[in-house]
Amino acid sequence: MECYIGIDLGSTTTKAVILDAEGRIVGRGITNSRSNYDVAAQVAKQEAYTNARFEMLSRILRDETGVDKEERESLESHLTAAYAHECFLGQLSRLEQHCRTDLDNPRFDDDRRELLQSVEVIMQGIREHAHRNFQPSATARSDFFRDIAGAAFIDVAAEISRGGGPAFDKLVGMFDRNIIPVENEQETRSFSELLTAAYGRLPDGLRSSVAGLPDTLKAVADTPMEEVRTVGTGYGRVRLPFPKDCIRSEILCHGLGAHLMFPATATVLDIGGQDTKAIQVDAQGVVTSFQMNDRCAAGCGRYLGYIADEMNIGLHELGPLAMASKRRVKINSTCTVFAGAEFRDRLAAGQEREDIVNGLHRAIILRAMSLLARSGGIKNEFTFTGGVAKNPAAVRALREVGEENYGELILNIAPDSIYTGAVGAGTFAMRDVAAGVGANQEAA
Repeated sequence: MECYIGIDLGSTTTKAVILDAEGRIVGRGITNSRSNYDVAAQVAKQEAYTNARFEMLSRILRDETGVDKEERESLESHLTAAYAHECFLGQLSRLEQHCRTDLDNPRFDDDRRELLQSVEVIMQGIREHAHRNFQPSATARSDFFRDIAGAAFIDVAAEISRGGGPAFDKLVGMFDRNIIPVENEQETRSFSELLTAAYGRLPDGLRSSVAGLPDTLKAVADTPMEEVRTVGTGYGRVRLPFPKDCIRSEILCHGLGAHLMFPATATVLDIGGQDTKAIQVDAQGVVTSFQMNDRCAAGCGRYLGYIADEMNIGLHELGPLAMASKRRVKINSTCTVFAGAEFRDRLAAGQEREDIVNGLHRAIILRAMSLLARSGGIKNEFTFTGGVAKNPAAVRALREVGEENYGELILNIAPDSIYTGAVGAGTFAMRDVAAGVGANQEAA
């Protein structure tokens, strides 16, 4: 199968999509952006290939095996969870090795034995956490190894310290020193090897539910996927390991991606981790004007992340908390540096957390509205993209403020909105090849 790849290297997450020869999305991958952007791009692409092969397996199970819907969905969910579990354990093994090597430093001579014992206990605790977290019915707070392993590491380290073991800071320091090297190492096992290991984790009844399942899995793993051309974009695009003719502006990619998702799109608002983009496009998805805030994190996803950190909750919990607000609170500062101080002051004044957080969401949207006004205002249809588009409180605030200023609007938000830039990049890759621009031949 011929594949066209689009990669959007963002400040917080890196996204990749795979398009087939017809321009259909057949695979999606996402990872946290690392200090090594080259590795982040590669990991996101491999995640997209993995997703594409699981989609391929799903089609085979649906169309060729005759397995009923309930049993098929159970098999798919268990296999997907087992595959993710296997990948996690591979990374955990590398983290353990790095921690052990770290303790070879002479400065740990006095308490090396105690620290090594603690590492064993911590790793076993993380494995037990993972066994629960990677069940098909489990809902993880994050998809990223750093977050899942880090949360469990901290929990077990705290128990060890309370029980008279090494100091908490010393234990957590091992994680902080070694997580980046682990993130920058890629999985050495092939998709086929990981899939085989995941198959071995399935309950006996599921392994026998489809006749010839091992052969089907092997056929999926062995299906050639020919990478014709890759185009990259995003906040870190200058670090992408591609030739210059394979890199596109994120403005162009987001404008085209939004147009492809919603062909009637006229205005696009993209709120990412470190920047906000207000884009106007014509009927063909060509950008006609834009405004971009890339000098300050205020009004971006990082602003929300800072507030979530201040409240010691997950970023995904912030939107639902704001949705419970009963009254509107006006936030005076949209500066990330001062937001925490204002948040604490308002709490001390007796205001409710959900009302304050709701006000913070509205403040972000008001800042975005000024960008939209400078780009040409909002014209129907209006498309909201980026990671913040998954936040229900931000969506509510955008709808309210938009209608207050421009009247009734058609607001589009795709389930795949976070992949908008990558979709645009992948489509540019297809258009390049159609126009005779060189392709990069590579098989996955």
